[in-house]
Amino acid sequence: MKSAPLHIYLYAIMAVTFWGVSYVWTKMAFTAYEPITVMLIRLSMSSLLMLAIFRIRKLGERVDRSDYKNFIILSFFSPFCFFIGENFGVYHVSPTVASVIIATIPVFSPILAYVAFREKVTPVNILGFVVSFTGVLIMVMDAGFKFTASPVGIFWLFFAVFSALINIVFLKKLAAKYSSFTIILVQNILGAIFFLPLFLIMDFRDFIHIRPSWEVVASLLALAIFGSTLAFMFYTSAVRSIGIARTAIFANLIPVVTAITSFIFLKEVIDLSRIVGMLIVIAGLMMTQISNLRRRQRERKNSGKPLVF
Repeated sequence: MKSAPLHIYLYAIMAVTFWGVSYVWTKMAFTAYEPITVMLIRLSMSSLLMLAIFRIRKLGERVDRSDYKNFIILSFFSPFCFFIGENFGVYHVSPTVASVIIATIPVFSPILAYVAFREKVTPVNILGFVVSFTGVLIMVMDAGFKFTASPVGIFWLFFAVFSALINIVFLKKLAAKYSSFTIILVQNILGAIFFLPLFLIMDFRDFIHIRPSWEVVASLLALAIFGSTLAFMFYTSAVRSIGIARTAIFANLIPVVTAITSFIFLKEVIDLSRIVGMLIVIAGLMMTQISNLRRRQRERKNSGKPLVF
């Protein structure tokens, strides 16, 4: 099998780096704005940027009326419900804990695949789930099984995980018909529309009186440009070249990037229990992803298609 060009792997690394730092940018934005405001600004700016790219590159792809319902449901679960869970989670817990919990989405995916599509769940998938969940418990609880992290924040983060899993069901239907760029653009636009009423009801009165610092403005711009636009474009390019399973392995770096940047910019204390918990979660993720990679190899081999992942 011919190896992919070096820049494809750089795309994957840049994507997960942007997503890792995005937890820090989000926390910095919260010093001035509430989560709903941050999410609306992030999605609105990203939508405008992607529309500009759409026009410049002449990526004219029309959405069929028959798919409107699926796009609305898809966008309701992600980015709307997902960002609510993720951002309110980050609001209550450290960026490192948040990134580790969100990183467990691939571990839960085989369970969803079994329920929704009756795909086989292997013993390695189950073991990966148990290992990763154990790592999360080590990070958020002490030896007496009392929460060291906010239970409210943890609830919201697992709500985000659940939303992302439901999103996968509808994404699978649309991904076979539309490009990733079109799907992300529509999701961002609809997500911003979903957040607008909440913003007007909950945050608008305070928003008009806030004078954000340059640090907050820079964080919002970074979230929109790097976290919600370029990261997806780079990740999609990597998936197209080296496949979903291989690219997903790079995503294991997200909590590591978050931990390092949280320590540098937010002075977050990364103690031994968090380091051990994070490593255990990543080990569980690797087990699940390697199992999925081998399963895809067997399926490709049996089907006679090239072994590209």
